[in-house]
Amino acid sequence: MKVLVQKFGGTSVGNVDRIKAVAKRIAATKEYGNDLVIVVSAMGHTTDELTGLAQAISRNPPQREMDMLLATGEQVSIALLAMALSELGIHAVSMTGAQVGIVTESAHGRARILEVRTDRLINRLSEGQVVVVAGFQGTSLSSGGTAEITTLGRGGSDTTAVALAAALNASTCEIYTDVPGVLTTDPREVEGAKLMQEISCDEMLELASLGAAVLHPRAVEIARNYGVNIEVRSSLTNQNGTRLTSNSRRPIGREGLELGRPVDGLELVDSQAVIALSHVPDKPGVAAKLFEKLSIGGINVDLIIQSTHEGNSNDITFTVSENQLFNAQILCEELIEEIGGKLTTESGMSKLSIRGVGIMGRPGIAASLFDSISRAGINLRLIATSEVKVSCVIDAKLGSKAIRATAEAFELNDSQVLINPPSKDIEAPEVRGVALDRDQAQLSVISVPDLPGTAAALCSAMADAGVSLDAIVQSERQHDDGSRDISFTLKREDREKADLALIPLLAQWQGSSMKEGPAIARVSAVGAGMPSTPGTAARMFRALANAGINIAMIATSEIRTSCVVSEPDGVTALKAVHEGFHLSK
Repeated sequence: MKVLVQKFGGTSVGNVDRIKAVAKRIAATKEYGNDLVIVVSAMGHTTDELTGLAQAISRNPPQREMDMLLATGEQVSIALLAMALSELGIHAVSMTGAQVGIVTESAHGRARILEVRTDRLINRLSEGQVVVVAGFQGTSLSSGGTAEITTLGRGGSDTTAVALAAALNASTCEIYTDVPGVLTTDPREVEGAKLMQEISCDEMLELASLGAAVLHPRAVEIARNYGVNIEVRSSLTNQNGTRLTSNSRRPIGREGLELGRPVDGLELVDSQAVIALSHVPDKPGVAAKLFEKLSIGGINVDLIIQSTHEGNSNDITFTVSENQLFNAQILCEELIEEIGGKLTTESGMSKLSIRGVGIMGRPGIAASLFDSISRAGINLRLIATSEVKVSCVIDAKLGSKAIRATAEAFELNDSQVLINPPSKDIEAPEVRGVALDRDQAQLSVISVPDLPGTAAALCSAMADAGVSLDAIVQSERQHDDGSRDISFTLKREDREKADLALIPLLAQWQGSSMKEGPAIARVSAVGAGMPSTPGTAARMFRALANAGINIAMIATSEIRTSCVVSEPDGVTALKAVHEGFHLSK
């Protein structure tokens, strides 16, 4: 049985005419002999309208009743679409999330899927019927054993579709939307955005976490974990869209479809060196000049960190392999003579990284990593974070101890631990897409102890408050008492929760305080080819410098480079980086 899952969003079924058009598309697909499972969202702005009704009655409605209310939107869509298919002579049946066997956690409004009980669904398909499923919803058992309607949260219909595809071992999951597919950037901001023919799930996860709204990160996580083939296409045309590539298929584990372990690998790379430029001028072009010089000199830079400071100076820290340290130091000294500042280097370091999916979207993961390392008495020299990888630079002599502690914390076996893995020469563009996130806030904790456990304590406090951090940057500059500053970027909506979480902790550290940064935007470049393409960061920094934009903070990972800029410069920065990598049509 060849099963094809298709998902149609709210715009695609926004009115009767569009529902009829979707039915015709489904009928044409059925003629090719596919067994079809169709997932639909609520019509148009139905969810917003229902939310408005609830808020008109209660400022804080019970989440259970919100799930009962919001789940009705998709039920209207599935019934109407099943009727439209019947009018075309297609045997169709509509099913709610509960009827189709989607079992979730008990968390109303944000439930994760535990399993999909496919018996009823397979029976319907074997009878030749098209099954039309309500997205965004499932069912759970309450403490009393009673079935309860649950909703999956924002982007839930995408999650439903990919979960069904994984459970049914479907050939493909087609996501139909009102755009041609995944574009190189937001077409509302950049006129020249173009369609990507292909993108990896890791790249899509980074872009989705950075604000690209075509696919919800949870749906991409499922596809990445279970090898689901996804195609994102326009519901308004018959043109090909964007194909998401993922790992080979694997079975769904006993932990639950969405509750599998988010960390699936650990890496240690030794023979690393840290180079720090402090008190360099805080103005456009400094980072570009530095990394262009290194690129021309054949220096392969790995992690790059720039933290924020008051006044007219800044610090930039990066890592290179030890065998390139001497040449890199000479090039940096030449730049310091030209622009001013101070240079320090440190060899004998290792980079420890955990990899997986949705790491920063789960607040406790980074906290667990830092806690396991600190319990082993190991201090963190640098930190770099992203959705698919969290890295920290440590003393190389403590590498074996760090591996044991981290592998134990995340229950990783020997096959999941790699020591000095060979670099991959991935045949992929250095930059696949560029994203702008304007929903970020910047927060710094000033004068915290430079000791094992500090980063773990900060991240644990945030995790306990349910706050996800998007970037964690540890300052290179030390205060007179040896303390350091650590800066975070986080969702603006979480800013108040972060304050409440950190106040009790900072009270334990004499002289520590919080400082809120200015309004910011974050522009990021994402591409699987970055590690094997020298000079990518330099090209991004040059594009921003040529646009006259100053960089307040830099945070990089293996396939992502992010720069924090002032909020008014956000769109200009996005356009400059997009054009700098020649991504326009």
